[in-house]
Parts: sequence; C-alpha cells; structure tokens
Amino acid sequence: MTTNFQHETVLLDEAVSALVTDADGSYVDGTFGRGGHSRKVLELLGSGGSLMGIDKDPRAIETAMQLCEEDSRFIIEQGSFAQLEQLVSREDSDPRIDGVLLDLGVSSPQLDDPERGFSFLNDGPLDMRMDPSRGVSAEQWLAHAKEEDIAWALKTYGEERFAKRISHAIVEARDEAPITRTAQLAKIVAEANPRWEKGKNPATRAFQGIRIYINAELADLESCLEQALEVLRPGGRLVVISFHSLEDRMVKRFIRKHVKGDELPPGLPVRDEELNKRLRAIGKAQKASAEEVARNPRSRSAVMRVAEKIQ
Repeated sequence: MTTNFQHETVLLDEAVSALVTDADGSYVDGTFGRGGHSRKVLELLGSGGSLMGIDKDPRAIETAMQLCEEDSRFIIEQGSFAQLEQLVSREDSDPRIDGVLLDLGVSSPQLDDPERGFSFLNDGPLDMRMDPSRGVSAEQWLAHAKEEDIAWALKTYGEERFAKRISHAIVEARDEAPITRTAQLAKIVAEANPRWEKGKNPATRAFQGIRIYINAELADLESCLEQALEVLRPGGRLVVISFHSLEDRMVKRFIRKHVKGDELPPGLPVRDEELNKRLRAIGKAQKASAEEVARNPRSRSAVMRVAEKIQ
C-alpha cells in the first residue's frame, strides 16, 4: 500500500501565473510530482486548453492517473523531461506549446519516504532512483565505482570540498562490508568529513552529488532546456524553479545566452535584429516569500526564473 507523504508545492501561484498566458493554450508540467502546479494550471485553463504532465516516479504517475480521470484536458507521460520534444510530438501533430514548467530536484514525498533511499536522516535502502524500475541504484553504483569517479561525482554535483577524502572512506568501507543502507552511508560520510558546516548535515552534499549522478539530473536539464526552445511557440514561456546553485546556474546561463543572441567577434557590423536572439527574460530571479519559507522551510533555497520565446 502506498503511503501518502505530504508535499507543499513551492512558488505555486507565482510559477503558474508566469506560465499561463493563454487560457486555451497547451502547456507541459515537466515535473508533475504530486500535481500541485498541474492542478493550479488546470484551474486557469479554459475548455480549449490542455496540459501534459511528465514524471519518472511511478508513485507520481499513480497520482497523475487520478487527475486524468478527473480532467480530460490533462494527460500524463512517464519518463524524463529530457524526452520533451518526443513526448509532445507523439501527442500532437503540431508540437508547439505555450509554456513549459520545471520544478527541479527531489520532492518532499521522495525525501520523506525512507524506502526511496534519498534521505540521510531516515534509514532505508540505498536506492535514490527517481524511477526505481530503471537504471542503477546508488547501492549498485557505489559497490563498483572507481574511487576517483565517486570523488568526481561528489565534487562536481555535490560541491563537496572533501570529496577525495569521503570517496576513499566509501571504498574502504565497502571492502569491509556492502553499503546497502542510507544510514550506513551517512555515517561513513560524517566520519570522513573533517569540518562540518554549521546548520547542515555532513552528508548533505555527498547525498546530493550521488543522487544527481544516479538520475542524470543536470544532463537531463540541459537537454530539456534546448528542447523547450524548439517546442515553444513565439510568446511561449519557460518557467524553472531550482533548489541548488548548479541547477540555477545552468538555467541562468541558458537564458542569458539566448537573450544575448549569437556570439560574434567584437566590432563586427551586425544589426541587433541579426543576432538571433531567441528569449526575453521576464523579470528578475524570484525567491519564496518570508511567509512561504516560514510555512515551508524547504522553499528557502528555491529560485524561479522565467523567459519568453521571441522567435
């Protein structure tokens, strides 16, 4: 039986109001989760509007199927938002859409359920896959990965300054006994971390790095951003909510690149309209209000960026 872990959608009103510019338009929620953003989008859509949800997580799909039964304007696809162009084209001969919403990272139900293996606070099997039926689990990867590869993932995706020291401790520990539980890994990381950050669990960065690697989160994001630029209609909106600096940096650079247009040698006599500018930034980066952070502490690191396609 599936336990109903609660999830409070971050920047709900702000994201949906930025996304929906045409009540009869077509939209994609690339990270359905438990449907908070999707349900709000459907509230704003007219009878001619439509919404596609995408999610890897089979438990998210269960929730989405209920919404499909409730509202014929909504459809769900199980997969990665890195398949955006393919999934949109499969549903419509004209794959152009009016908006794409991405709420990145791991959801509260995934974190709160020890059986998913995302949490270093509650012991569970060391899995960390968004879709447990596909790919290699964290347990399987850590059992065979080279020490330098583990260090690279911790440093690159977790921004862990003691990546080499921690990866060495992981390899030494697995030689003694298999690492199969989140509590085991958290203990290994904590003991290998010589300088704990104030107010942060010493396993935070390591778990983040392993999770992002296992789920190819940044590679998927990079692919999805490029595809969104192709499937959006002129005037269509891209709305992205990030929860750590790696994601936000990627989104910020992507938007800036396409706002600026083609990179050309200095002094080249080219008119502004010839620079192939494809996006217009909508407002500044937005964070959760003090009231929302007080109500939902997990929203404190959220950053929302919005861009509109211009050609």
